[in-house]
Amino acid sequence: MNNPISREACEKLNKETLIEILLMMQTNFDEVKKQNEALTMQLNDLNANFKVLLEKFNVAQNARFGKSSEKMDFTEEELADIKKTIAESPCFNEAENTVDMSDPDELEEPTLEEVGQKKKKKAKGKRSKDLEGLPQAEPIISDLSHDELVEQLGEGYKRMPDDVYRHLEFHPGTFEVQEYHVAVYRSADGERFAHAKRPTADLLQNSLASPSLVAGILNYKYVNAMPIYRLEQNFLRSDVVLSRQVMCNWVIRCSERYLSLIWDRMKEVLLQQEVIQADETTLKVSKDGRAAGAKSFMWVYSSSELDQSGKRIVLFEYHKTRETVHLEQFLEGYSGIVVSDGYESYHKLEREKEGIIVAGCYAHARRRFVNAIKAMRKTSSRDEIKETLAYKALKQMAAIYTIDKSLKELSAEERLERRNLSVTPLVEAFRLGAKNKDKVPPKSETGQGFGYCLNQEKYLKTFLTNGNVPIDNSSSERNIRPFTIGRKNWVLIDTIAGAEASAISYSIAETAKANNLRTYEYYKYLLTEIPKYQDETDLAVFDQLLPWSASLPEYIRRKK
Repeated sequence: MNNPISREACEKLNKETLIEILLMMQTNFDEVKKQNEALTMQLNDLNANFKVLLEKFNVAQNARFGKSSEKMDFTEEELADIKKTIAESPCFNEAENTVDMSDPDELEEPTLEEVGQKKKKKAKGKRSKDLEGLPQAEPIISDLSHDELVEQLGEGYKRMPDDVYRHLEFHPGTFEVQEYHVAVYRSADGERFAHAKRPTADLLQNSLASPSLVAGILNYKYVNAMPIYRLEQNFLRSDVVLSRQVMCNWVIRCSERYLSLIWDRMKEVLLQQEVIQADETTLKVSKDGRAAGAKSFMWVYSSSELDQSGKRIVLFEYHKTRETVHLEQFLEGYSGIVVSDGYESYHKLEREKEGIIVAGCYAHARRRFVNAIKAMRKTSSRDEIKETLAYKALKQMAAIYTIDKSLKELSAEERLERRNLSVTPLVEAFRLGAKNKDKVPPKSETGQGFGYCLNQEKYLKTFLTNGNVPIDNSSSERNIRPFTIGRKNWVLIDTIAGAEASAISYSIAETAKANNLRTYEYYKYLLTEIPKYQDETDLAVFDQLLPWSASLPEYIRRKK
C-alpha cells in the first residue's frame, strides 16, 4: 500500500507535476463514476429480475394451491372507482342508461358473511314446483277405524282435509331381461317360411345391447365422468356381468354407426352460423402409433353464446396434433367470424382463408394482470396494489365487462349500437393505457399482459364490429370443462377409435345440455330412432332428431 503524501512534499511539487496529478485524479474519478453507474445498472437489473422471479414463483404457488377463479374481489371503494371509470367515458349518459350500477356480480365474489346476510326466504310452493313432472307413486293412505274415531271424538265426527307430506324415493339402477319372440311359420310342403316382423331393430347384431343400456353407459361415462372400469364394477354389484371391453366396443360402434350421423348434421348447421367459437385441449391416446406420452388434442367448436337462433351446438373433434390443417379441414367452405384465444393457427387461418375473421378473447387478455395481482397480495398492501399498472388495467377491463354484460339480453343490432356508444371509448382508453408497458419489466406478468393486448389489438376489437360476437371465449372453456373432468378420471384413451367415439359422444351430451335436454333420455331416443333411417343418404332427414327440434318428445326436455 502506498504511503500518503505529506503537506510538505506537496509544497515542494512544481506546477506541471500538480497539473498531471489533477488530470490523473479526474480520469480516475470518471472511471470510478462509470464503474459505479454500471454496477448500479446491474443492481437494478438484478433487482428487477428478482422481482420477476418472485412474481413467477408466487404465480406458480397460486396456480398450485390458490383459487382457480379469476374473479377479482373488489371492495366497495374499488367498485366506486370502476363506476367512476364508466362515468368518465365520453358516452356516460348512454352507458348509465344501459348499466345496472348496483350489480357487481361480474366483479366480486361475496364473502361468507355477505352470503349469510343475503340469504333469501324460501319461495312458497317451490317444493311442489320442483317435483312437477316426476313420476307419481300411488298415495299411501293412513286412516283411523270407526271405533278409534268414536273413542277419540265421539259420534258425529266429520272428516277434514288430509295432512299431506311428501318424500322423494330413490330407486337405484335396475335391470331386466327383455325377451322377444318372433313367430315363424312353415308351409305344409316345408318349402316356404314366414317370419313375423321384429318389434325392434338390433343396435348391434347378436348383441345384448339395447338403446336404454347403451344410453346408460354413454350417460355414465360422458356426462357423469365415470370410467368404464368403475362402471363394470358398479354393474357387478347389481349381479350384471358386462366386461369393460364389451362396453367400450358398444360405445365405439354405436358412436360410429349412429351418433356420428347426428354429429355430421350438426356440423352442417354450425357452419351456416355467422359466429363460431373454438378452443382445444390436450389428451393422451396410448395406441396412436407414437411414443408413449405423446400429446393429442381435442378441439371444440360451438355456436356463439350470444346467438339467439335457438340452435346451440357444441362439437368435439379429435386429432393427433394442434396443426392449422385441422382448423382448415373443419371450417372448409366457412365464411364468418371465429372467436378464439391468441393461438397463431387461428390468425394464420384468417390470413390464408378468404371470408374468415378472427375475434380475440378478453378473458385471456386479463389473465396476466390477474396473475400479477394475485402474486402481489403476499408482499404488498392493498393500497400499494391499487397504484400498480396491473390493477389499473383490470379496473378498466372491469368497466368494459360491466357494460357489455348489461347488453346480453339485447338483439345483435341493438347490442352493436350500444357497444359503439358505450364500450368503444373504454376499449380505446385501455389501448392507450397499454402503451405504458415500457414502465414495467417485459417478462413480468404485467409486461406480458400489455404485450399480449397490443399484439392482439386487432382481434380484441372484433367484438365491436358484430353484435353476435362475445367479448371473450369463456363459453368454449366451459364447454371443454366436462371433458377435462372426465380426463382426470380415465387419464388416457386406449385407441384412436375410442378418442373419435368420445368426441362424438361428448358432442351429443354437451349439445343436449346446451339445449336443456335430459341427456340419458336423448341418447336413448337417438339410439332408438336413428336405426330406422340407416338407408337415408340425405342428412337433412335427421333434422327432426336434432336437440332443438320441436318434434322431440316432451319427456326428453328438462323443466326450464
